[in-house]
Amino acid sequence: MKPLTSARSTLGATIFARVAGDEGPARRERIMFAPGPRRFAPDSAIATVHGDASMFVGGIRALLLQSLHPLAMAAVDQHSGFRGDPWGRLQRTSGFLAVTTFGTDADAERAIRAVRAVHDTIEGVAPDGRPYRASDPHLLRWVHVAEVDSFLRAHDRYGHQPLDAEGRDAYVREAAVVARELGASDVPESVAELEAALEAFRPELESTEAARRTVRYLLVHPPVPLAIRVPYGVLAAAGVGLMPRWSRWPLRLPWLPVAEASAVRLGGEVVTRSIRWAMTPPEHPVEA
Repeated sequence: MKPLTSARSTLGATIFARVAGDEGPARRERIMFAPGPRRFAPDSAIATVHGDASMFVGGIRALLLQSLHPLAMAAVDQHSGFRGDPWGRLQRTSGFLAVTTFGTDADAERAIRAVRAVHDTIEGVAPDGRPYRASDPHLLRWVHVAEVDSFLRAHDRYGHQPLDAEGRDAYVREAAVVARELGASDVPESVAELEAALEAFRPELESTEAARRTVRYLLVHPPVPLAIRVPYGVLAAAGVGLMPRWSRWPLRLPWLPVAEASAVRLGGEVVTRSIRWAMTPPEHPVEA
């Protein structure tokens, strides 16, 4: 069993380093074991969702969906290091989710203040001539809605412990806590409100050249080494498979219902199970 355990440890470390950075293990220790009160219990809905490997699929889906808002996309395109430093941005995002979900109240508050300070410095003019501010409560609401909808749908499909109806509402309600502190307005607090919010945003959504570049970057020329290109491709296909049908044509995404219901879903399950297995310490096995 030693070779198997060693291979598992190596794979887990590789995946975790890509998502969390070289200091990820030390930061995880600080986040998880720092003394102090926390907002969410270990068995809370938000801890269940944000601690699961399905977040890999949900994260890709969230980036694709968020790109459909022209002003949000302009802010990312003009100010973010997404293409220049994709793993750095991913590591900062995963770190923020980790500390605001699992960290102490004090650490979460510091992380939120830091993000708000960055948002206050980001403003500009979109290609269509409209001004934008990253601190705009309405744009923050869009980013939040797209993320929560994506994380929840990915967990419904690929999560180890899918939530029941009450748990799904609890996840939306718990995620709203951080969104409000970031400055988002009119944040949904139930699945029904989340679905209504996403539908209400549809008239504002459209394809832009920046959005299509982002899609090509994520799906055609992904920022991953050859060694993990295949599993990344499976995760990306799973993320696309969860996108709303109305979003496919604007982003030039395929709609293959038969393949998505069979081969893509099976591939997504295999890869998320493998990631979950690889990132779980041997003394705490999870059921595949």
